[in-house]
Amino acid sequence: MPDLGPQPRPDSRSAPHLPEGDVALYLHPQTLARLGSFELRAKMIVEGLSSGTHRSPFQGFSVEFAQHRPYVSGDDLRHLDWKVYGRSDKLHLKQYQQETTLDLIVMVDCSGSMNFGTRAFAEASGIGRATGPGGSETWTKFDHATALAAALSYITLRQQDRVGLTAYADDVRAIIKRAGAHNTWRQVVGVLGGVAADPANSGRHTNLARAIDQTLGQVHNRCLIAIVSDFFSDLTELRAAMARIKHARHDLIAFQVLDGAELSFPFQDAAPFEGLEGEGKLRIDPRAIRAGYLKALREHISGVERTLRGFGFDHQLVSTHDWLGPPLAAFVARRTAEIRRGKYR
Repeated sequence: MPDLGPQPRPDSRSAPHLPEGDVALYLHPQTLARLGSFELRAKMIVEGLSSGTHRSPFQGFSVEFAQHRPYVSGDDLRHLDWKVYGRSDKLHLKQYQQETTLDLIVMVDCSGSMNFGTRAFAEASGIGRATGPGGSETWTKFDHATALAAALSYITLRQQDRVGLTAYADDVRAIIKRAGAHNTWRQVVGVLGGVAADPANSGRHTNLARAIDQTLGQVHNRCLIAIVSDFFSDLTELRAAMARIKHARHDLIAFQVLDGAELSFPFQDAAPFEGLEGEGKLRIDPRAIRAGYLKALREHISGVERTLRGFGFDHQLVSTHDWLGPPLAAFVARRTAEIRRGKYR
């Protein structure tokens, strides 16, 4: 990518928060209005402790009927279904299902490559502000990931579920423990903004497998995990990381965030291109490599999608040059409709 100069990043689990006034930069009121009516459901059966909108795998005696089972000596007679007994002359107990809380863990890639951006911040933010909290005039992939994390958190909290955050590069850089308070989405934005403003993470590479191991080490129930990243990593390493999540029986959504210039490669003039994770600089003529670059990028995106779908996970490509609300709303609506039709049950 073109040389963008020094790019700040963090190196602290206790990253500073954004000022409250900057939080609104990442969740425009129009996006809130578009997302407010959508639900984010887990494909798999979740395990929770409080009331929510997701089926529990544990059958008990609560509010929603599940099935009958034959009476066994010692069972509580209060749960006998006498209507079934009257029809069949056999004793059966009623079993019920509880509704449980979904835990969403948003994992946001804050490695060096996520700091690339070509869209004007004033245009992308939608409020006319010329620079981001860190002073950048461009809307980076990390800015878009922050807005996406805020939107996912907002949807989840609106349906009375819980949200946690992991910001990661070569390892976990910041964490928010899962919580269901309505303003948790603001904490997500605040922490990610502090991560972006910390120069200690400049040039850090990505180690998704390590970050997943560190995150899963703190999780003791089944969750929905949303990874927001450009996924510029080896597909073999990605496959190993996804196997860890599948083995732990979590559900996953992957949002692959790429800048519009990465997707179209519109550069014309020879210039030094710099790897943002310590790869160095190389002067090239973009016109000479455009066809090969676009072919390699398409193959990599397809490889990422095949890898994720091979584990039964969802993949969504997101461009920083598109408004966040419409594609996210369409994706959540499609996923929710598929689950309600029973595709994943």
